[in-house]
Amino acid sequence: MASLISFDEALELGALTERDDITALVERAWAVRTERFGNSTDMCSLVNAKSGGCAEDCGFCAQSRYAEADTPMHAMMEPDQILEHAKAAEAAGAHRFCMVTQGQGLSKRDFEKVVEGARLVSQQTNLKRCVSIGHISADRARKLADAGIQRVHHNVETARSYYDEVTTTVRYEGRMRTIDAVKDAGLETCVGGILNLGESPRQRVEMAFELAEINPTSVPINLLNPRTGTKFGDRDPMDPWEVVKWVAIFRLILPDALFRLCGGRVENIGDLQPLAVKAGLNGVMMGNFLTTLGVDPGDDREMFEELGLNVARQPDNGANPRPDNRDGWLGGETPETPIDELIATQAEANFWDPSTQLRVVKKKGKVPAYPKRQDAEAA
Repeated sequence: MASLISFDEALELGALTERDDITALVERAWAVRTERFGNSTDMCSLVNAKSGGCAEDCGFCAQSRYAEADTPMHAMMEPDQILEHAKAAEAAGAHRFCMVTQGQGLSKRDFEKVVEGARLVSQQTNLKRCVSIGHISADRARKLADAGIQRVHHNVETARSYYDEVTTTVRYEGRMRTIDAVKDAGLETCVGGILNLGESPRQRVEMAFELAEINPTSVPINLLNPRTGTKFGDRDPMDPWEVVKWVAIFRLILPDALFRLCGGRVENIGDLQPLAVKAGLNGVMMGNFLTTLGVDPGDDREMFEELGLNVARQPDNGANPRPDNRDGWLGGETPETPIDELIATQAEANFWDPSTQLRVVKKKGKVPAYPKRQDAEAA
């Protein structure tokens, strides 16, 4: 993906601190976003289909066995439960739906439940289908495609130069093999990361240019929501203006990718979320997040519509590209949503709700220390 700015220019923009300068940068990014995507949007919603008990050491995650935080748990959902949550996402106006599980791989039994859930969502909704299920083989990628999955999410999390500070048990090379398997199966890729893990401004720029090399269809930007007991639990949230600035910089480095803000947007940005949209977003993660509560869908739709963006969904069973997709523009106007009246609040439908569906389990015994980096041990 050809970037619109150089590495050095991105570093210079990353050093901006004056709000007038950041506002000017936002306008520049907004022009790029509207030139490439017009007034279209790409709104996603998720279900946490399996949670807790992860063996990996990702420093941002309370599900890790190394975190002293209480573990949010629930067993693998049945396919009909996945469908029920998908229908709630559709009623809220989401364009796509992502089935998410913990850990870096699924058992054969759990994988088959995801596959069957994807078939049901494909058959009974107008949603586009995504999964985020850790490492997958080429064979599993093909099975997902056959079941109706169109996009697979698998983050790199941070710059390669900072990666070992974030996790030592999940290898960067393994992530790349999964991304390659997804591409080989003809599926779209959704690859992003998390800001505010202690990385430097240079490393944020590094991550953006590394993503440009991967050339994903979609780039989710997450913002650390510090969880007590995790490796990064004592970090302060990002300054909202810093978030807006970096969204705009990423847009200029990856001008053709679909951008959305996901986890941490409520806690880190607050009232500046509309400005973050102008900084280059195509959409947000609607509804709730994996382990935290989100925003009412009516508020998200209103935020985009007030900027002149079209949040209508296309009644095509998710088969054809919307105008938000790099595959091409459809002729004519985007059709109205097939739902007669979209819901405005999460209470109106059976959304994934971490406050009621997760069972918090206190860890027993001594929690193992986070593994040290190999180079740190050698020193």
